Amino acid sequence: MNIEQIRAYCLAKKAATESFPFDENTLVFKVLNKMFLLAPLDKWEKGEATLTLKCDPNYTVELRETYESIYPGPYVHNTHWNTVDIYKNELKPQFILELINHSYEMVIKGMTKKMRESLQ
Repeated sequence: MNIEQIRAYCLAKKAATESFPFDENTLVFKVLNKMFLLAPLDKWEKGEATLTLKCDPNYTVELRETYESIYPGPYVHNTHWNTVDIYKNELKPQFILELINHSYEMVIKGMTKKMRESLQ
């Protein structure tokens, strides 16, 4: 998978937006102004592609124990976020998309009822 495929997939989600709120290298995808994916583009250019995704705390632990390519990420709360190395080729593209879906759904789950209703 490449960053353009990830970008297109994220932007196809309802109310998803992209921005660079931290610096010119960190692409962030949000739903209703809540982050669900971070992609450090400078790493992608070096062939070290990673994504940082929100995750259920129990699933976070399970994923880290199962996959070498999934680990605690920098600058985020490690109970709720995982970094996924997609260039190690351990993870199938479909599974990466499932992890993006899970992140998006976790963010929506944490929203107020009014915010969730605005997505329907």
